[in-house]
Amino acid sequence: MNLDLTGKTAIVCGSTQGIGLAAATELSQLGANLILIARNEEKLQTACNGLDATKGQNHNYLVADFSKPEELRERLTAFIEDKSVEILVNNTGGPAGGPVNEAATDEFTAAFNQHLICNHILVQGVKDKMKSAGYGRIINVISTSVKQPLANLGVSNTIRGAVANWSKTLANELGQFNITVNNVLPGATNTVRLKSIIENKAAKTGKSFDAILTEMSNASPMLRIAQPEEVANAIAFLASPAASYINGINVPVDGGRTKSL
Repeated sequence: MNLDLTGKTAIVCGSTQGIGLAAATELSQLGANLILIARNEEKLQTACNGLDATKGQNHNYLVADFSKPEELRERLTAFIEDKSVEILVNNTGGPAGGPVNEAATDEFTAAFNQHLICNHILVQGVKDKMKSAGYGRIINVISTSVKQPLANLGVSNTIRGAVANWSKTLANELGQFNITVNNVLPGATNTVRLKSIIENKAAKTGKSFDAILTEMSNASPMLRIAQPEEVANAIAFLASPAASYINGINVPVDGGRTKSL
């Protein structure tokens, strides 16, 4: 099986922690050059310095705030003008939790911009480079909520569904150029985001953090939550030459928690 990414360049968003950092780490170990994108330059520098460079890889980073889509567009365009990019991992922290019927309209607008619009800006920035290379992998880290909406994550459920359908449409349009577009759907994963969700739920219900974590673990047939590296493995496979004919799919990495096929 060919998993070698030597000579290829990957952009990974949200790459200073959690799933994004784990994905960047795995891709670098397969030989890819990394361009990390996040808001915090100090954390980006630290993450970049920790990536594998034993195959002569060159790693770099771009500071960008996804709450400012046009700023992202300008910075991305200038940054990658003279660079090749074969892999794009769209990964952004989710909106705050809460019932959808109580959500303010500007919460939807902000989440739509942060997720779908910024994803689209990134794709527009790299698609021609992928066409020229004859190799493209676009991987969107979304959520299992695109198959089965999750309680108390109303805005997230809504926006993630939009991203999934955008992704499927892209897959249909870009496949002819040897560019695949797929979604990875993490379940409960040991990240800062999950910790925040548990803390908010604990504050509202009066249950302890550990009790809620146990409930989440028991919701999976494997009786545990995922580690970021386990999600990163799926991302890395979809980015590799071995996944050349996998296109337009959702890949849940949730231990079997989602009830639908």
